[in-house]
Amino acid sequence: MPDIQQKVPSESEHEGSSPPLSSTFEAGHLSQLFQGPINIRSIALTGLFLYASLMVMYVAKAIMLPVFVALFLNLLLAPLVRGVEKIYIPAPLAAGGILLVLISTLTFGIIQLSTPASLWLDRAPEALEQVERKIRTIKSSVLEMGKATQALEHMASLSESRKAQRIEVKTDSLGGLLIDWTTEFILGLVSTMILLYFFLASGDLFLEKLVKVLPRFSDKRRAVEIVRGIEGNISSYLVTVTSVNVGLALVTSFAMYLLGMPNPYLWGAMAGILNFIPYVGSIIGLGAVTLAATITFDHMNIVAMVSGTYLLLTAIEGNFITPHLLGRKLTLNPVIILVSVLFWGWLWGAVGALLAVPFVASLKIICDQIEPLNPIGEFLSR
Repeated sequence: MPDIQQKVPSESEHEGSSPPLSSTFEAGHLSQLFQGPINIRSIALTGLFLYASLMVMYVAKAIMLPVFVALFLNLLLAPLVRGVEKIYIPAPLAAGGILLVLISTLTFGIIQLSTPASLWLDRAPEALEQVERKIRTIKSSVLEMGKATQALEHMASLSESRKAQRIEVKTDSLGGLLIDWTTEFILGLVSTMILLYFFLASGDLFLEKLVKVLPRFSDKRRAVEIVRGIEGNISSYLVTVTSVNVGLALVTSFAMYLLGMPNPYLWGAMAGILNFIPYVGSIIGLGAVTLAATITFDHMNIVAMVSGTYLLLTAIEGNFITPHLLGRKLTLNPVIILVSVLFWGWLWGAVGALLAVPFVASLKIICDQIEPLNPIGEFLSR
C-alpha cells in the first residue's frame, strides 16, 4: 500500500501566512483534526447517524437485548465448549449439554429464591411503616418539647387537611404490569437460550467466514490473531468477574446467616447479581439489606452490624480482590463506568445496567488489540 504524504509548500508559496500544522501526514496524530476546513455537513450527518442508532436500539430493545446477552454468554461459555470438544464430543452436543445444565441451574435458583423474594415484596409496605415508626421513636428522643411539639402538631394538621383532598389517577393494575413483565421476561429468556445454543454450536464458523473473505494471507493471519485476542480477553474478563461475584454471593450468604438474617441465600444472591453493576449495585443492595434488618431486629446496633458487614464485604471485593485479579490492564475508569451504567440503564432498563460494564470492558479490550484505537483504550482505563 503506497505511503500517503502531504506536499510541503515552499516558503514563497506561503509568504505572509501562518506555517502549516504538520508537514507529513501521520495517521492518529491530533494535528490532523485541525488541517483544512471543518466539514460541518459531515459532523451533522455523524450526529444524525448516532441519534438514529440510539433510537433503533431503544425501539428494537426486545430484539437486540437477547442477541447481546447471548453473545456475552457465548464468550463466557465458549472455552467450556472447547474443553468438552477435546474429549471428542461434537460441539452441538456439548452446547446442548452445557445449556441444559445452565437452564436447570437457573430454574432451580429461581424456584428457591422466588418464594422468599415474594414474601419480602409483600411485606414492603409494612416494612416501610415499621421503619417510619422506629425513626419517629428515635426522633422523639432528641426533639425538644413545647414549641417543637406545637410545630409538629401544626404540620400534622396541615397534612391531614391535604389528605382530605384526594385525586384519583387511573393507572394500569399491578397484576397487569406483572403479567406484562413476566411475559416479556419469558420471551426474552427463551430467545436468548435459542440464540446461545446456535452461537455455541457454530463454534468458529464466523471466524472461518471472515478468513475466507479476506484476500491476502497476511490479512487472514492478522484477523485471526485479533479475533482470538479479543475473544480470549473478553472471556477471561467475564469468567473472572462472574467467579468473583459468585464468591461474594456465597460469603455474603454465610455472613447473613451468622448475623441471624432470615433467608440469607436471598441476600447473597442479591449481592452477587447487583455486583455486576459497580457502585450503583452496592448502594441498592446496602439499602435493601438495611431495610430488611430494620424490620427484623429491634436493636439498631444489630442493624448497623448487618449493614456494616454488607458494606465491608462489597468494599473489599471492589477495592482489593477484583482489581488484583484483573490487573491494571482491565481496570476501568470509574467515571466511565458510572456514565455507562446510567446510559445503558436508561436505554435498556435493568438488563442494560447489568450489561454496561461488560460493554465498556469489551470496548477497551478491542481498542487495546487494534493499534489505531489504543488512545480510546487508554482513555477508558483508570
